[in-house]
Amino acid sequence: MPDVLEKTPAAPAALAAKSETPEKPRSLGSDAWQDLRTRPIFILSSLLILLLIAFAIVPSLFTSVDPRAGDLQHHFLTKPNYTHLFQADWFGYDGQGRSIYARIIYGARASVVVGICVTAGVTILGGITGMVAGYFGGWVDTLISRVTDIFFGIPLLLGALVVLNAFSSRTVWSVVFALVVLGWTQMTRVMRGSVITVKQADYVTAAKALGAGTGRIMLKHILPNAIAPVIVVATIALGGYIATEATLSFLGIGLQDPTISWGIDINSAQKVIRTAPFALFFPAGALSLTVLAFIMLGDAVRDALDPKLR
Repeated sequence: MPDVLEKTPAAPAALAAKSETPEKPRSLGSDAWQDLRTRPIFILSSLLILLLIAFAIVPSLFTSVDPRAGDLQHHFLTKPNYTHLFQADWFGYDGQGRSIYARIIYGARASVVVGICVTAGVTILGGITGMVAGYFGGWVDTLISRVTDIFFGIPLLLGALVVLNAFSSRTVWSVVFALVVLGWTQMTRVMRGSVITVKQADYVTAAKALGAGTGRIMLKHILPNAIAPVIVVATIALGGYIATEATLSFLGIGLQDPTISWGIDINSAQKVIRTAPFALFFPAGALSLTVLAFIMLGDAVRDALDPKLR
């Protein structure tokens, strides 16, 4: 009996010590993810983007109709038919007798590839140049900033028209090349400003005092803490690059047949807008929803990564 009484007080003490154990601090990324999971705008935009990616990867899962097959005799500007959901005639047929629904599904591939590849290209190129300019400063910063100013003076759409005219056949990769060459400047300025702020932090000074090399400081200390603004800008800009590709294709300078693009379909539909407005409405609506989804995603990510906006 005395042994039991002696051991009893130890249990509450052990529980108290266990409860006082400090929890592991969460990183900015984990805090942002916890915040994003509760935002309806993030959930809705993510679902739209996942659906768009599914269209691009496995379009045959959503339609079995050939988007390039036309039948002028039976399907010339046939109006939408909602009798059978998600069939070839659900969005009607265009001026060449092709299924608008099938072309919207297959047209997502060009938009997704251009948007993702251009965003990745300008983020990598602009991130490297901006980090080098912001960290080293001096003549390196001056040189990169002056080159950036020169490219900033070239309008993106006008410059892309000039660059793409140099290609005999314009494909997805030629459009990606033109937009990357002209669009990296914004990422450079964003990364440069973020690096200039981060490199003045105490942990960077401590790393230098401990003898850490330049490469280690830039990759281990500067980049993880300076990348958040770049992620936000890249997410929002992705929708803009998709809209730019559609604009170039609409003007006849971007993608060309047999590539399927929403911009090409909008260009074809403008000729019959009075007699068949649905031929313009559906590809334009798909483009608008795609751009809107990426803009909403970027806004949600910005609010989650910036503690001042919470």
